[in-house]
Amino acid sequence: MERISKRVLDMPASETLAMTALARELKEKGQDVISLSIGEPDFNTPETVKEYAKQAIDDNFTHYPPVPGYADLLKAISNKFKRDNNLDYTTQQIVVSTGGKQSIYQAVMALVNPGDEVIIPTPYWVSYRAIAQMAEGTPVYVPCKIENNFKITPAQLEAAITPKTKLMMFSSPSNPTGMIYSKEELRAIAEVVAKHPQMMILSDEIYEHINFVGGHESIAQFDFIKDQVVTVNGVAKGFAMTGWRIGFIGAPVEVAKACNKLQGQITSATGSISQRAALRAMEMDPKTSEDIINMRNIFLKRRDLVYELLKEIPGFEVSLPQGAFYFFPKVSSLFGKHVPADSKFAAQYNKTVIENSTDLAFYFLLDGSVSTVQGTAFGDDDCIRLSYATSEDRLIEACKRIKTAVENLK
Repeated sequence: MERISKRVLDMPASETLAMTALARELKEKGQDVISLSIGEPDFNTPETVKEYAKQAIDDNFTHYPPVPGYADLLKAISNKFKRDNNLDYTTQQIVVSTGGKQSIYQAVMALVNPGDEVIIPTPYWVSYRAIAQMAEGTPVYVPCKIENNFKITPAQLEAAITPKTKLMMFSSPSNPTGMIYSKEELRAIAEVVAKHPQMMILSDEIYEHINFVGGHESIAQFDFIKDQVVTVNGVAKGFAMTGWRIGFIGAPVEVAKACNKLQGQITSATGSISQRAALRAMEMDPKTSEDIINMRNIFLKRRDLVYELLKEIPGFEVSLPQGAFYFFPKVSSLFGKHVPADSKFAAQYNKTVIENSTDLAFYFLLDGSVSTVQGTAFGDDDCIRLSYATSEDRLIEACKRIKTAVENLK
């Protein structure tokens, strides 16, 4: 008898974490690997946030917090929603969790019953599929190609909805594509969903502050759809606080209560010191905070640099991201090409032909010493994901290595 549950056995492992781990392993063996696989800002947490955390330790915030979060943090998040997104969420509609991933997990578990359909536009963030499947939902993938900037159209959404549809999950700014839905595009999606009151939207807005096209737009801003939306956010990306593990939702009261109930049986509250640090982050106005503005400007400069470099690589079809810190180039024209006879990829996998995005990602890693993530991790085998959350010098060198590796294919 198999000891491990079928639930876990059937769960896909996170390909992004797996590729990052392999790159780290090669580094430890002495290979000079440039990692473009991890989704983490290469900045330090703002000093003012760290000072709040230090003070919290001195003030003995070392006991169990309330399950949904400290009252003043919930109020600060409520204020943040109003200030940044023009959203009115009361503190009873907010739950603070141990990272955005837990926030998404709990929302899906609270909403989806076995057999419910979950619409996931592709490409998608890697964990959407796994979380929907853990809830015993049925993922319904809607392909969104580079020709439409990787965004779902109202017609595509309408065609995917059935009486079994319970949820749609998407991110804007997008991981992995960096694309952003405009207010007009979100309104059009909202108008479709409003015709189907049985379904909800999970709007993942974790990259909100890394936006190169103006103010962030939230789909919950439309009053006629707000009660069908769970807004997910957190401090990891916009505040360089990945290790603090703080995410949160704004949701209809019944959904927030359900997430709070679920969290009470899983982790209870998230870490007290992290919550105090997050309180300071929520007080930082993205329109005036030098930390947020400087990080966004540096990412913008890197984006423009990498865009020009990637366009020079044969076989790469590149769209210009509008936010986050990723490129998702289409690379399928390289499939079918042969690797060099002395290729490390060929030696390790006994393969001489690049057949898909997974082969290409491992070829770049083994023969180019650059870690990327295969597009299959995000539901689109035509592409690969590259993060530009590293220094300009390393980005220039990484693109040079990738270009050389591509030119060596025959």
